[in-house]
Formats: sequence, structure tokens, C-alpha cells
Amino acid sequence: MGNLRVSSMLLLSLMAAASANNFHQDVEITWGGGHARILGQGNLLRLTMDKTAGGAGFKSNRDYLFGRFNMQMKLIAGNSAGTVTTFYVSSEGPSHDEIDLEFLGNKSGSPYTLHTNVFTQGQGGREEGFHLWFDPTKHFHTYSIVWNPKNIIILVDSIPIRVFNNEESIGVPYPNNQRMKVYASLWDADDWATRGGRVKTDWSKAPFVAYYRNFVAKSDWEMQGLSARGKKLLSWVRKRCRIYYYCNDERHGRGSRHPPPPECKA
Repeated sequence: MGNLRVSSMLLLSLMAAASANNFHQDVEITWGGGHARILGQGNLLRLTMDKTAGGAGFKSNRDYLFGRFNMQMKLIAGNSAGTVTTFYVSSEGPSHDEIDLEFLGNKSGSPYTLHTNVFTQGQGGREEGFHLWFDPTKHFHTYSIVWNPKNIIILVDSIPIRVFNNEESIGVPYPNNQRMKVYASLWDADDWATRGGRVKTDWSKAPFVAYYRNFVAKSDWEMQGLSARGKKLLSWVRKRCRIYYYCNDERHGRGSRHPPPPECKA
């Protein structure tokens, strides 16, 4: 069973470190069957991917119109090429709204890519990508989505890495009228996830395992914007860790048939 042979001591330590949240009460397993398992008293959730099932996923029982959503995650160690581990909020239907965090796997020794996107009425195209300043497979780290009428803020260990402002006044779509649930999943995407699909999933390394704990969803989003320190940290992340920004995409260059979104011009 490879990676699933977690020692009882390690498993107990993972569960003991989690807080009193209860996945049994808070979420529903949506796909993957036994490849999604709630462990212990409900404070730890494990997603597994192998060839018998292309992954697994779950969603919150409640939906929200604005809020702050925190999840601690420990990603797949070793060769995770071709895998995508996610944490996001989304409404339903073809005209859905969505705020995405997707962790794109890598070959051993290469950094994970954190891919973020914002969809409004089914339309995305507002990606930002990052290489994190730590190894997300060694320990749990906290990933947060703050969504309020003014802006969307994505944070890692309370450090802001992305801000998407409500600029409807200049014609920028903004998700503000559809209730969303919290989702998470682990799935096989080796046609695009790692180096544009050039590096495939190595099934000899399966099963691939990701852990979730300390899920907290609050209708009170706690913050409307960034403090002076938060702005400095955001600037640091943009300079040191951001590897892709949609406004700088060459598709939006001078003379292009694909003009940049209005917020990029602003």
C-alpha cells in the first residue's frame, strides 16, 4: 500500500494537532468513495488517488454569501507530477462563480505551483500563479480565502498573496450574488498540470495522499482590505514568489485580438 502505510503514532499526532472542527458534521464526501476518509473523531480528512480511482473530493454542507474560509493542508510528498490538490469555493451551474486554489504537483525536487483563479458567471481567465516560499509537503499550512463585497484576498499562513478588488464600476465582473460552498479535491490532471502536461503521473508512486484539517468557515470575513504591513507582505510575495500574472500575458500585447481585461488597463 506504499504511502498509505502511515504509522499509528504519526496518524495519532496528526489528529491530535487538529482543532475541534468535525468533518463528519461539516462536509459531505462527493466522489471517490473510500478514497476520501474522515479519520479519528472527525478532525482529519485524507484524500487518496490511485489507478482504481482518479481521486476524491468533498464539499461543505453549508453555503455562504461572503465569508472567510480557512483550511490546513499537507500536500503529496515526493513525485506528485500530474496531480492537482484543491481548495476552493464555488456556486453551481454553467454560470457559476468560483475562487480557486489549485496545487499543481511536481517531480521530486521541483516546487509546487499554486494556481489561483477567479470566475464570475462562468468566466475565468484571471489566473495568478506562485511558487511558495516553503515546502508544503513537510508540514500543515493554513490557506485562506477572504471574500467580501469589496475584495477577494487569498492568504497563506496569514500572509496575503493575492488581492482581487471589486471594480464593477469599470466593467470588471465580480462574484457577489451567488452563494458558494467550500470544496476540496485530489485528482489526476497529467494532461496539463505539470509543465503543461509534458510530465505525466508516475503511477508506480501511487497511492498519492493529501491531508486536510482545521476547516473553519465564517460568515464574518473579518477584514475589508490590507493593513500597511499586509501591503508590504503582498508586495514581497509578488516580487519573490509570483510566476504568472494574467495582466502580463503576451496574449494581451499591443495589437492583440485579445485585449487585456479592464482592470489591467486601469
